[in-house]
Amino acid sequence: MKTTPLDAVTIDTPTGPLAVIVDDGVVVASGFTSVEDQLGRLPETERDRGVLCSDVLEPVSSAVAAYLAGDVDALDSVPVRQPGGAYTQEVWRVMRQIPAGQTWSYSELAAKAGRPAAVRAAGTACAKNLVAPFVPCHRVVRSDGSLGGYYYGLPTKEWLLAHESNG
Repeated sequence: MKTTPLDAVTIDTPTGPLAVIVDDGVVVASGFTSVEDQLGRLPETERDRGVLCSDVLEPVSSAVAAYLAGDVDALDSVPVRQPGGAYTQEVWRVMRQIPAGQTWSYSELAAKAGRPAAVRAAGTACAKNLVAPFVPCHRVVRSDGSLGGYYYGLPTKEWLLAHESNG
């Protein structure tokens, strides 16, 4: 078990602060909330390590800056890790293949992850995603095209989708 603290950075974005927690260069938690909130979403073994906050944390800070500047694919190459079963991991892997500026329905996501009937499981994977927007669950919508939910609120989801459509 690791005992060194996790690294963290909070980056200002037009839709609010983006808190990112990193372990050895791999994003393990991120979202549009505080570092403390993100830490609380991690498994206890990770939480217990604590965090060391920095003003800049590379390469994450540069990737987010590029994303915000219009390179909407800049987050795609940032490594991520989060706990979950085999199908959930596959849904997250496939979700990273949704092109910026596009959306897929939960049904499309389930099908592309290899289990077309597992629409609810695909939705659950979206809800459990700990590394938004690096795993872009904001690009998944309902079959009728409506936005559905988003852990960080619909205004944030709307902003991300609009930003990517204009990028």
